[in-house]
This record gives sequence, structure tokens and C-alpha cells, in this order.
Amino acid sequence: MNLFTTIQQFVPQQQLSKVAGRLAASRHPLVKRAFIRTFAKAYNVKLDEYERQSLNAYESFNDFFTRELKEDARTIDNTAQGVVSPADGVISQLGQLHNNKLLQAKGLYYDIGQLLANNEDGSYFADGSFATVYLAPSNYHRVHMPFVGTLITTRYVPGTLFSVNNTTAENIPDLFARNERLVCLFDTEYGKAAVVMVGAMIVAGIETAATGKIARTDEIQEQTHDMSFAQGDELGRFYLGSTAIVILPKAAKTDWQNSMTANTTVQMGQLLGVANAE
Repeated sequence: MNLFTTIQQFVPQQQLSKVAGRLAASRHPLVKRAFIRTFAKAYNVKLDEYERQSLNAYESFNDFFTRELKEDARTIDNTAQGVVSPADGVISQLGQLHNNKLLQAKGLYYDIGQLLANNEDGSYFADGSFATVYLAPSNYHRVHMPFVGTLITTRYVPGTLFSVNNTTAENIPDLFARNERLVCLFDTEYGKAAVVMVGAMIVAGIETAATGKIARTDEIQEQTHDMSFAQGDELGRFYLGSTAIVILPKAAKTDWQNSMTANTTVQMGQLLGVANAE
């Protein structure tokens, strides 16, 4: 491990995120103004694509961080049986599962059952495919549906809150299967599929259209649902950023676009690949 990842192991991750969450939710004019303006300057955030184009238009830092795009700011690719990016960001890794393992970084793999916190679900996705999209702090932080599906289960899994950038991914084994996360399972035309929203350092919370904002607990929370989503519909959002992982079954026969490789910048709605299920 390098110094950056070593230090993270000694930081009080949960307490830090709780404090950050309280400050990010504050509507006090001085607090919200200081946080929003400092963040916007540090990450060179431009509001041209967003519905509210003044920093003063946001009620809190959380409101600013989860800001909504203009209605026509993104186009959802309409390729038949296409799988689109769930978020703006950078592809960390993308490919096929091998021996129930997903590629985290060069030379590092992690177990699908551990990620989903359910070995039966993990076995179902054996030899399937996956795409991991990292959301940088400056990105749009809402997560959208990469395919058409009906949400059947959400599973909140408590965990660590390591940073999820490339440096940490290359040095922390099982990073995405150790961090706090919300597993969303769907029924689709090619069987069961999943979107996993992974928390990270200073992430103040995860929210979905089905669950609202998830309350942190020390135990797994599982809920059943019957909520249909069209491709491109908003699924949820991060209060401070992280990673979204799309997981498809072997039956989907997903072919990823040749142009989609590690470190490729993507936008929500952009075509990642095509599910060739019959």
C-alpha cells in the first residue's frame, strides 16, 4: 500500500462522513455559501448544463451536489437492447466475470457474491458481465437506469468508506466489496440484473427513488419492491460521490463497445454495449 491508502485505514471514516453529512445538509447561509463556492472553485464546476445556473439558487451543499441537469442536457442512446452508462464519470473497469470474479484493477479481482452480500445472487451472475463507472467530485451525481427493468430488491450493506479513486482501487483488496453500498436488483428481459451504488470516503448518503435516503445501520437492510423503470430514468443519487457498477447475467450475452475501456470518460445515457439475448 502507498501512504494515501495506509492513512485511510486510520481515519475515523464513519464519524468523518457523519460530520460531513451534517455540514452538507446545512441551510445556514454562511455554511452553505462557503461550502458551495469553495467546492465549485476547487473542482471548476460549471453550471451551463444544469437547470439552476446560479450558485445562490441551491438550498444546501447537498442540493448543489445533487443538482439536476437541464432536460435536454443528455441523450439516452436508443440502440436496440443497448446498455447505457448509468452516470457521468470514468470507466474504472469493464468486461466479463471470470470464476465469479470482477476485475477491480490490474491484477486485483473481487468476488461477486461478496459484492452483492448474497452468494446465491453471486452464483446467478457467474460468467456474466460488468461495467464500473467512477464519479469524480465535479461530475453530475445522479444515477440512471442503464436498461429497462423492474426493481425487485434493494439491499443496503454497511461497510468501510475508503476513497474509490484509481490509487485506492489499485491498493485496497476487495475495495468495492468492503465499502458501504446499496445493491439494486432488477427483473429484465434477459433475467436478473443489478446496479450497485458504492459509497466512499465522506459520502454522506445514498438515496434511491424506491427507498428514499438510506439510514446507515450496522446490519444489512433488505427491502422488496415492484417498481418499473425505463432506460434513462433516475434511479438514485449520491450525497458526495462514488461508483456505480452495472452487472448483467450470462444470458444477456453482452458485447461491450470496443471504444469502452478503462479510463474512458463517459456520460449518462452513452452506449456502453449491447445485450444480445434472444
